Amino acid sequence: MNYRIKEICDLKGIKVKSIIDKVGISLPALYNIVNGKMSPKMETLEKIAEALEVPMWQLFASPEEVRKESGASVCPYCGGLLDVEVNLRKKS
Repeated sequence: MNYRIKEICDLKGIKVKSIIDKVGISLPALYNIVNGKMSPKMETLEKIAEALEVPMWQLFASPEEVRKESGASVCPYCGGLLDVEVNLRKKS
């Protein structure tokens, strides 16, 4: 099974290998998981999601499902997720 680990890392601007210490597995093991060559235990997936700072379901969901569930704004040019902050203030 392919997980969205690489895609999430790309979206967050981090390298896959930067999460191995947080997950507690070897780099080859992580790359085997990323490339769908190894099925990890559920606790390992939980650690990966925690290291990526995303809910675990996002490792399994399609990009469209993530956008829909998170209510995220999408760049009309590249399709990437936009980090939008809105401040509401009452006019004087």
